[in-house]
Amino acid sequence: MTNAVSLTIDGAVRHLELSDPDMPLLYALRDELGMSNPRFGCGLGQCGACTVHVDGEAVRSCQLPVSAVSGAVTTLAGLGTEAQPHPLQTAFIAEQAAFCGYCLNGWLMTAAALLKARPRATEAEIREGLSGLKCRCGAHMAMLRAVRRVAQA
Repeated sequence: MTNAVSLTIDGAVRHLELSDPDMPLLYALRDELGMSNPRFGCGLGQCGACTVHVDGEAVRSCQLPVSAVSGAVTTLAGLGTEAQPHPLQTAFIAEQAAFCGYCLNGWLMTAAALLKARPRATEAEIREGLSGLKCRCGAHMAMLRAVRRVAQA
């Protein structure tokens, strides 16, 4: 038996037929819709690679069942465009804030939600807001500079 589910993702209504409505949103986005972001990192909600926005709030999609999604979902693909990138995307490029780039989805999506809530976030607020994210390559300092650049703009 399948369950019909409709989700608004990056501004478009997407219809899914899911055998398990409690499937994590991450799996629906990647496996059912073929999206390359968000990323699977730990599967435990600890690293942040799977972060998306639901009604503007950053959530770990590996821990959120599709049945619990009650608002519009924004992925990294919906954050900005190539023609009009989000200010964070521009800052990350300017700061060269990536080595392998696997974790960037989580950093960008978490920082975007943070700066939406606190546009002029202080250094302490930025560090606190991004504290749960992981980067195995060690690009943390460049990413923090990029977020600080947008908060100070």
